[in-house]
Amino acid sequence: MFTTGFGIGFALAAPVGPIGLLCMQRTLRHGRISGIVSGLGAATADFTYGLLALSGFSLVQSLLTQASWMQLIGSLFLCYIGWSMFQASSTASISDTASSRLSSYLSVLLLTFLNPMTITLFLALFARFKLTMTNGQDAFLFLIGIFLGSATWWVILANITHLLKHQLATPTLRIIQWTSASLIIGFGAFGIIQFFL
Repeated sequence: MFTTGFGIGFALAAPVGPIGLLCMQRTLRHGRISGIVSGLGAATADFTYGLLALSGFSLVQSLLTQASWMQLIGSLFLCYIGWSMFQASSTASISDTASSRLSSYLSVLLLTFLNPMTITLFLALFARFKLTMTNGQDAFLFLIGIFLGSATWWVILANITHLLKHQLATPTLRIIQWTSASLIIGFGAFGIIQFFL
């Protein structure tokens, strides 16, 4: 189950969405460790949601009843982060510190928590692989595999972005940062529009 979970965790993290863009932007601006830590925030949220899905349907149902409001809050937060990135892209890169790493980790952790579709995904995965609390060891190995698979992707992405950073001129890096910020704002705006439709 560990190997299966690892593959799923890697595959789920790999598509480039708002979290991937955020990880790349923070790597460009703050350094490789900041990008990795940001990704680990998403991996931690996935692991926690997996535990919640495994713990029982009553808690899951209470979360899903708030899904639309969670999506709205997450979308507004995405817009705020994107706007902050857009403003920061015009200034010089700042040094990576323990406080900035913690902020990177917590912000992505919160963003992923505010995506209720994550827990729905885990419910589907547990049903597919017939995992319940009665076979807790297999389920826990599955979740650990997902966490490490996801974490592996974030390490790879941050390292690739870090290598590219040193191959690109400053104007090109700014264009990349502006584009990333605009896309993140776009993801947030789309979520807000969905809430009101």
